This record gives sequence, structure tokens and C-alpha cells, in this order.
Amino acid sequence: MLVGRSVLETHLTASVLIVGGGPCGLMLANELGRRGVSAVLVDEKPGTAFNPQANATQARSMEHYRRLGFADEIRREGLPADYPTDVAYFTRYTGYELARFQLPSSSRAGELIKGLSGSWSAAELPHRVSQKYVEAVLRRHAERLPGIKLNYGHRLISYVEGDDGVVGEIERLEDGHRIQVRADFLVGADGPRSPVRQSLGIVYGGETGTQRDFMGGRMLAVYLRSPDFYASVPHAKAWMYNCFNGDRRAFMASVNGRDEFAFHTQFRPGEDEGAITVNEARAAFQRACGAPIACEVLSFLTWTAGHALVANGMQRGRVFLGGDAAHLFTPTGGLGYNTAIEDAVNLGWKLASAVKGTSPVALLDSYEVERRPVALRNTNYARRFADSLGLFAPALEIEDATDAGSDARRTAGIYLEQHARAEFNIPGVTFGGRYDGSPIVVSDGSLPPPDAANVYVPSACPGGRAPHAWLEDGVSLYDLFGFEWTLLQFGEVASVQAQLGEAARVLGVDVKLVTLPKSLRDLYEADLALIRPDQIVAWRGSAAQAGTLGRVLAQALGHSASGGARLAS
Repeated sequence: MLVGRSVLETHLTASVLIVGGGPCGLMLANELGRRGVSAVLVDEKPGTAFNPQANATQARSMEHYRRLGFADEIRREGLPADYPTDVAYFTRYTGYELARFQLPSSSRAGELIKGLSGSWSAAELPHRVSQKYVEAVLRRHAERLPGIKLNYGHRLISYVEGDDGVVGEIERLEDGHRIQVRADFLVGADGPRSPVRQSLGIVYGGETGTQRDFMGGRMLAVYLRSPDFYASVPHAKAWMYNCFNGDRRAFMASVNGRDEFAFHTQFRPGEDEGAITVNEARAAFQRACGAPIACEVLSFLTWTAGHALVANGMQRGRVFLGGDAAHLFTPTGGLGYNTAIEDAVNLGWKLASAVKGTSPVALLDSYEVERRPVALRNTNYARRFADSLGLFAPALEIEDATDAGSDARRTAGIYLEQHARAEFNIPGVTFGGRYDGSPIVVSDGSLPPPDAANVYVPSACPGGRAPHAWLEDGVSLYDLFGFEWTLLQFGEVASVQAQLGEAARVLGVDVKLVTLPKSLRDLYEADLALIRPDQIVAWRGSAAQAGTLGRVLAQALGHSASGGARLAS
């Protein structure tokens, strides 16, 4: 009986209350649970996503999934291992092919990764997988962690913040039963309409309502099944199918490489989005195909492109914002979901450090300091990609079987091929986000490399991603890092082990010492490098500076920011 169930849980206690069970909330649950920190997650949805939503997992997110131990599981989801991940442009899907940016299949990416250097020197390459599959993996792993309790079909009714924590009132939607949750902190990862953000009086700033010929305005999203699509289209398979003409512009991602697709098109002037039916959703897909290819509409909804928004704050007291609650993207470049994952990674280790008493609560002030500038950067890149695609209009004759039509297709093809390279070959965006100016990054006075979308220059300048390398035995350097803190020494540095051991003991922190060949020293341009739990370089220095490790580690843990009290363990 429901009454019997209601008696079971009326009060819960956890270190963190997470509102929102999408990628950000689930990733945060995994980060906390792996560190032995308890969390209660609530989400109004009955479960993880049914619709495909985001379709591109960037290499940096894959590196974090590798750190947590399930990158291979993520890579097995979505497209078959031998499916090409090309980005292709057509007048219509059965019409003329205009341009194609060829990208490797998942299995081919695994073969290529260890031979890449420079901009793509990484532990992982991108993977084309729909968010619905990623969320399912994140949920499975979070549920296995002690202290993590996931509550789908529940919503946050209200909360009260006090000096020593937050008390939230949760409602079970099935029967209206109320549960009280006491937590040290609350994280709102509850989407673009975030009630948590609104409760804080925080608003979005930036650009919205941008109108473009495409990717600027009201959009129709259709999740569909079409077993005949590949056989009906006279072109090589692709991951992303773009439709480029003056009648029906669209993009469509292959979801499973067999028969499921995520189709998106912009409403044309005069179309009534409120009157869309299953038949009209099907017709929009078939119009983009240029043929009556049969399909089953699994779901459809409307959304708005043209956002480049970032909240004017990501923290108030013990309440934090992450994911779409903190920033809203037009999906060009696939940056929204991946930025949300990095929010969770950044906040996760800091919350754990504060909860365990390793750091003062003041450490948490660095979350907004570090993540908000990256959100501004990434929404700006997404806006530029959307402008590049959406403001380029097709010539009237682009579908004509004439010389003029051929010339129009050639011109469009040159432009779109350049655009595809600019939007989908983005190691600079993927790896180049930095935390310069953060109070917990110990600057050495060096300048970081220029920030560019399509070029990434590995650098150990403190505040950025640790430079990656494949070692002689085929092991990723990242696989040698500790789950918490890591000190790299290039060759044996006298007394560093004793200095590090004493600093770690005094501060109560787990630091792994990794000795690497001196041949790798040039990669970091230092004898020593301190790597944070999120694989960011916190400090680097010479052998002569080994005696400062205690001070450096204390600053990186937030002790220099404030002498405030720690939370009870």
C-alpha cells in the first residue's frame, strides 16, 4: 500500500542534495559517491531521458568518464563501432550531396588515438552518442555507490538555508508524499527554467532571441524510427545529416546507426507550432528527405535556438547552480552538455573536500570564479558556430539541375566544408578551457597559449588541463594520476617524497607521487607539477622549490582563501 510506503521515508540526511537528474546531476552524484560523500538526487522525470537530446560527447568528457572507469562502456553505446561519424550536407537527404567532413568510427578512433600528437594528444577521442544512453550509464554507476540515493519522480517543493546547512522538502509525484532532506549543500542542476536559480534571484545574462535563417528561432525536434532511411538515401552513411535548401533546413543525427534518428528543423514563417501533429512532424522529415520515406514518430517537441546565456551567478551561500540552470546554449558544437559535465567535475571534488574537512568552506567560492568564465567562453563559441551555419543562406537555384544550380552547389559545398571543420574539429574548445586568476591556482607568471577553437597547444601553465602523453608501454599518462591529487616529478627529485608526505599528513589529503622519465620534462617545462583531482595543473616548479609544497598544496586546497572553519567530518 502507498500508505505503508509513505511511513518508510519521511526524513533523509545527506551531505549534498542534488536537484536534477540529467548529465550534470548524475555526474556530480558519481563524483561525490566515488569519494564517499553521500548525496540525495531528485528529479521530476520518471527516469533518465527518453529523447536523444545532445548527441556529441567531447574528448574531454570522455577523459573524465575514463577517470571514473566507464569510458569504454560509454563508447559501446550509441553508434555501432564501425559506423562512420561523418558530418554531411545535402540539398535534401535524397538529393545532392554538398559537402562531407569525414570523421572516424569509434573502433577507428581507438586505433588512431595513440598515434596522435599536438592538438589531439589526449587519452580519449570524441564519441557520437546520444545523451539518453550517457544518462543511463551515469545512472547505473551512481546507483551502485554507497551513500548515493537517486529519486526520480520526485520534486523539490521548497528549501530553507541555514548557517549549518539546507533543509529541503521533497514531494513524491506518485502519491504526494513529502520527504524532508537535510544536507550541507544544495546543487541546482534543474534545467533552463531552474526553480533553484529563480529562488536565488539569479537571472541569465547574454544573448537570446537571435534570429537566423537557421539555428535562430523556434525549432521542431522529432525522435523517429525509419528502418528504410539508409536504403532510400543514395549517399554514404553519416552521423550528422544537414539539409540545406530554401524550403526546409534541418539537421539530423543518427541515434543508433540502424533505424533511429533525432531530426530538428526550424519553423518557417506562417507555420503554427502549436498545431503540430504526428503527421506534420512526419511530413517535415519527409520534406527534408525529398522523398516519402516511411517513419514512425516516437516523440516530438518544440524548442528555441538562438540562446547564448549565462547566469549572473553560480553560487549563493550553500546553494550552487550547474548545467543548463547556469548556462544555456544553442547546440552548435555540442557544448552545452559537455560544459555541464565539467561543472560537475569541478564542483564534485571541492564539495567532497569541504564536507570531509580537508578544505575550508571558502574553497567552494572558487567554483563560480573558475566555471563562469568558461561558460561565457563556451556559449560565445557556440554562438559563433550558429552564426556561421545559420546566417549562410542557400541560393534560390541550389536544387536546380542547371549550370546555375551546379555553381550554387559548388559554392555552398566549399563554404559548408570549411564550416564543418570549424565546428567539428575543435580541440581548442574541448581542451583549452582555463582557470586563470583562480585563488586556488598558483601562478608561475607564465602566459597561457592563445585561446583558439580549432587549435590546442598543450601547456602546463597553471590553470589549464594537464598535458597528456602516451608512455612507452602504451599507457596513458592520465591513467597514472591518482583519483585525488597527483604530484609529477620528472626524474628523482631529492627530498620531494619526504616534503610531500609531511604536507599531505598535515593537510589530511591524498596525494600520489608519480615519477616520470626526464624525457617528458619538456612537456611540462618543470621538475615538478601538482595536478588537481580534475586533472588541472594547480602548480609547477623547479626541484629547488620542493620545500614550498606544503604552502602550495594548502593554497590549492583553499586554505589561503580564508581561515574559516571547516565542516564537521
